Amino acid sequence: MGGFLREDLPMGLRWGLWRTGVGRTFLAILVLWALASGCSHPELRGGVFSKPNVRYRIGELPPPWHRVSLHDNDIAWTLPDDGHSIAVNSTCQSYEDAPLPILTRHLLVGFTDPQLLGQQTAMLDGREALQSRCQAKLDGVPVELLMVVMKKNGCVYDFMYVSPAGRFDERSGDFERMMQQFKSEEP
Repeated sequence: MGGFLREDLPMGLRWGLWRTGVGRTFLAILVLWALASGCSHPELRGGVFSKPNVRYRIGELPPPWHRVSLHDNDIAWTLPDDGHSIAVNSTCQSYEDAPLPILTRHLLVGFTDPQLLGQQTAMLDGREALQSRCQAKLDGVPVELLMVVMKKNGCVYDFMYVSPAGRFDERSGDFERMMQQFKSEEP
């Protein structure tokens, strides 16, 4: 899945979105996103996430990533005072059985002025997944996003990486390594 990430983007913005308040806003949006998912009681142990009707293996994120516990969210991490965030979510009950591009657009709720930079399909855990790279604004501050959406065994899985504008490549490798280890399992 690494072919989608571009390494020719400028570094640009050099301060953490958390310090400007945007990181806290992104965290609030993650909470809203999680509430919309309708899943509850998440548990992550030894790289295996489980909750009612879903279980999957996910790669570990290296320090200094910090796991954030959000009500009704599978898994989310941030880098304190940095502005990078990663979120993983699964919806297995009452989800909209829509095409992957529509499910991807749902992930952009809360962002303004989204601009699609690229989109491609790739295989993830034996299923077709849609990767979308976008630029958008969060509280008026530019950010870059990589979203991956797939459907498998009655569930929708979505993965999101958010970085400050111009700093996408700094931590995108962590996101990719985590994604490469994703594997759904029987609950």
